[in-house]
Amino acid sequence: MTENTTANLGPARTEALAVRALYEVLEERFNGKTWSLHELMIGFSNDVGYIGRLLLAHDGTWGIEGDAEAELRHKLAESMWWLFVLADKLDIDLDSAFTDTMARIRTGLEATVARTEPQ
Repeated sequence: MTENTTANLGPARTEALAVRALYEVLEERFNGKTWSLHELMIGFSNDVGYIGRLLLAHDGTWGIEGDAEAELRHKLAESMWWLFVLADKLDIDLDSAFTDTMARIRTGLEATVARTEPQ
């Protein structure tokens, strides 16, 4: 069992929100408004769908142009960015949410592993 420590996502969150602020400048300039929560979610959903196709490309069952591994690194990192942006818009502390969620999942899994240990 590992020690339950608080996640330190602060530096990543700070960078993610700095990048989001730059996107908002461009959205205001080109669209006259920034993206709504729903538009942000659609953008995130689109990237998640693309990750599915990249996983198929990684396994050799879906052809893409370019480097599937490089694209996966990019899209997985970008997905983290989306999570920081959405959490910020919803006023959710991802550090504590992540820590609490992992602790609950770990506790449940450890109990199941102990309960199902072969005799």
